[in-house]
Parts: sequence; C-alpha cells; structure tokens
Amino acid sequence: MTATAPPVGEPDRTQPRNTPASPAAARLLRLLPAAVAALCGVLLYVSFPPRTLWWLALPAFAGLGWALRGRGWKAGLGLGYLFGLGFLLPLLVWTGVEVGPGPWLALAAIEAVFVALVGAGVAVVSRLPGWPLWAAALWTAGEAARARVPFEGFPWGKIAFGQADGLFLPLAAVGGTPVLGFAVVLCGFGLHEAVRAAVRAAVRARRTGRIRRSAAAAALLSVAVPVLGALAARPLVNAEAEDGTATVAVIQGNVPRAGLDFNAQRRAVLDYHARETERLAAEVEAGKADRPDFVLWPENSSDIDPFANADARAVIDRAARAIGAPISVGGVVERDGKLLNEQILWDPAKGPVDTYDKRQIQPFGEYLPLRSLIGAINDEWTSMVSQDFSRGTEPGVFTMAGTEVGLVTCYEAAFDWAVRSEVTDGAQLISVPSNNATFDRSEMTYQQLAMSRVRAVEHSRTVTVPVTSGVSAIIMPDGRITQETGMFVADSLVQEVPLRSSQTPATRLGVAPEIVLVLVAAGGLGWAVAAGVRGRRAGGV
Repeated sequence: MTATAPPVGEPDRTQPRNTPASPAAARLLRLLPAAVAALCGVLLYVSFPPRTLWWLALPAFAGLGWALRGRGWKAGLGLGYLFGLGFLLPLLVWTGVEVGPGPWLALAAIEAVFVALVGAGVAVVSRLPGWPLWAAALWTAGEAARARVPFEGFPWGKIAFGQADGLFLPLAAVGGTPVLGFAVVLCGFGLHEAVRAAVRAAVRARRTGRIRRSAAAAALLSVAVPVLGALAARPLVNAEAEDGTATVAVIQGNVPRAGLDFNAQRRAVLDYHARETERLAAEVEAGKADRPDFVLWPENSSDIDPFANADARAVIDRAARAIGAPISVGGVVERDGKLLNEQILWDPAKGPVDTYDKRQIQPFGEYLPLRSLIGAINDEWTSMVSQDFSRGTEPGVFTMAGTEVGLVTCYEAAFDWAVRSEVTDGAQLISVPSNNATFDRSEMTYQQLAMSRVRAVEHSRTVTVPVTSGVSAIIMPDGRITQETGMFVADSLVQEVPLRSSQTPATRLGVAPEIVLVLVAAGGLGWAVAAGVRGRRAGGV
C-alpha cells in the first residue's frame, strides 16, 4: 500500500510533528518518574508523626509503584534512592539539630542506599504476576537489613512507626512491625495496580468486550487482604487488666537548657527531677493526687553518678522517702572501668537494689565506631564522644511494688528484639525512659512516642514514657495516649493502669514473620531473575 499525499493546503498528519516544544516535553517526560519518586518519598515522610496523616503512606507507595513498574534494575536503583532521600532527609533532620548538617546528610544518604536496593528489586519483580506481594516483601527485607547493619542497624523510619493512628495498627499484635509495615506497603502497591487494572479493563472492554479478571482480582486482593486482615486482628487489641492494676507516676523534671550541654550544670538535672517528685509527694499528702505504687524517672535523670557521689545519692534518697515508693532512676555510671547507661531501682528504705544496663547503645551518640578514621576527618566529633559506653547483656525487668516493669531505654524502643525480650522475661508493663533534651523541639520526640504506641499494641502492654524534657506519656495496651506532658516543662503524670501477662501472637512468634517475608522476597526475586534469563535465551534462538 502506498501513502497518498494530503490535500493541498492541509498539513501532513502521517509524519510526526517536530515542533520546538517537543524535545523539551520529551525531556520533561523522562524526568517525570524521578520527580514522582522523590515527591512520593516526601509524601511518605508527611504520613509520619507528629502528623496523623498515616493514610498518605498508601498513595506514596502507589506512586512509587507507578515509577518502578516495568523498569530495569538500574533505573529502579536510582528511583529508589530518590524515594529514600525524599523520605529520610526530612524525617531525620533532627539528627543535625546540635551537631550540624554533616552527620544528618551522611546518615540519610547511607540509609537511602537500602531503599535504592529495594527499588532495584521491585523493578525486577514488577513483571511477575501478583507483583505487589513480592514488592512489599522486598520492602520488609530492606527494613530487616537496615535494622541490623551497619553498626548494629538503624530501624528509625520503619513504615510501622508511622501507623500509630492508622487502620492497620492491630496487625502489630499479629506479627509485629514487619507484618504491620508489609501490610501498608502491599496495600499501597496494590492501590496502584488496582487503578492500573481498572484503566486497562475499561480500555480492553471498549475494544474487545473482554476483561482480564485474573489481573483485576490480584490487584483488588492486594488492597483488600491487608484491610480485612487489620479488621480481623482488632480483637487482639485489648486494654483490660489481666493481673490487676498499678498506680504509676511518671516524672518529667525538665533540664536547665536544651542541647548537648543539657547537663553542663552539675547535678541540676537530678535536682529538677527530685524537686518534681517531692512536689508530687506534697500533693499526695494533701489528697490532691493518688499515691503511686512506683515512680519512673527518665534516662539520664541523674546527671552525675549516684554511686560515686554522696550528694547525688542523698538527693535520690530524700526524693524516694518523700514519695514513699520505689523509683527507677536513669544515670550514667562508671563501674569496673566501664561507662554504662543505667537504670537503677531505688528503694525508699534500702537505696539502690537492682540495675539495668542499656544493651542497644547508639552509634555516634554513646559510642564512636571507626574512631581513628572519624578523628582524622573531624576531631571535634571524637571529643563529643570522648569515652565509649559499654553494652549491657541482660534484659531489664524490675520488680516494683509487686509489678514486673520492663525497661527499654530510649533508642532501644526502635529495635524489635529489645522490647520483646522484656515481655518474654515477664514484664507486665513496659517503661521507655528517654532523654530527648539534645534534640530541642524537633519531631524526634513525637516519632519516638509513636514507636512506643506501636509497641504497646504489639505486646499488649501499658507503656510509660518518662522523658527529661518531654513529651512524657502514659499509653494504654491498645495504643491510646491517656496522659502526656508538654515539652520543656516540669510535670508529673499519675494514673492507675492495667497490668497484663498474656502474650500476643507477635510476642510468641518473635522474628519468625520477618524471616518468612524475607524468604518470600528472595523467592520472588529469584523467580523474576530466572524468568528474565529464560526470556533472553528464548529471544536469542
């Protein structure tokens, strides 16, 4: 068939129009996936606390799915990195509040590498049937790796920690943070595939009158199964007392100043917490507050070692006798040449009777990896951490007025194993003593508070969060905050709370759900690679 010329005076529509705007439009179209990936990363950040926009995680992953689907692994690597930067740069900005932008930018850049690798994997499996399943499992595998390496891992920014107010929260009781995060990501990727399947079905129906029901069903299941699973898990979320109740007091004494030198004035932080405890004791004596069974102070609430300083010991003794109840005191203690971040069980009559040493210590905050190398780059950083803390080795469960209280010190709340070990060791209530004074009024404290809410549901325990400068809180086993303080104020919270000893499926299963999801990710990736090899061989015949 030969082409006929167009009528005289009419443009030739058989040839592509090469207008000056076309190359620019083409470049913009090529940049569109990169822009979408980065903006969807920002959207995921916006879904995290202190905002309660948890549902924005779904369109964030739907957009990422659009950017990655059908692309090669190299493109997936780059797009995943942009998504990771869009998410982690604003999420972790608090890490540079006192030390400048260098550590913040380095941390975000390194952590985004894990997201980049996930992006490459998602691009590879995106051609498989039911690809949202394999893609969500890959995301969980990426979080599992990020929680373990380098330097013992950094789980901050797990998808589960943005879901404290969300529909999917009950799934934390089913399989912990891996299952909760997997469900959110699966639903997000499934949302993209459902929209895509609907558009294709409409086009196909107009052309042929037929609809590919299998693809549409897989897409809908990717959305429906996580939602239905979350609704089915709601009976696991229970705030009723199983072992009676206890009246707990959470003390927030405040600090003289924010920043790295919050404890520069000798004994000031300790005096503030003792003063607030004594003020509460006076209210109890006056009948204005309930008498607590035990009292919880924050991490670093004693800014000098009470074992080495008689004046500090006397201050704590006086506060404990005034309130007439055991106190869990946070202190920095040097023992046998080791520096320890320690919780001390202080009895009003006997003094210190038990201790818990923090096990998951913070790299670059409580110890300095690669000290000689970092010192060569910037000796100011080595002076900030002049002596490394040592790690504790045993779970910390204090018996306080007949209640088993599990201690999870600050940074440890981000690690699944650290919280679970206290519950399996008998904790009826969890306390997360923290010191956020070095991060000023940043979002860090709200992000950490959301972690504690997820942990409450995950293990069906009341969780208390005593913080030096706020926000301190009391959280019910169903994740509800019943009391909280402001930031940088002295305050105390007193409440009768339920005690529980039963174990959720998440507590009993431990790391097993995460292992299963990692194996699913490996299986999907292996299938996709094998299918690609077979396709290349067939194409070469």
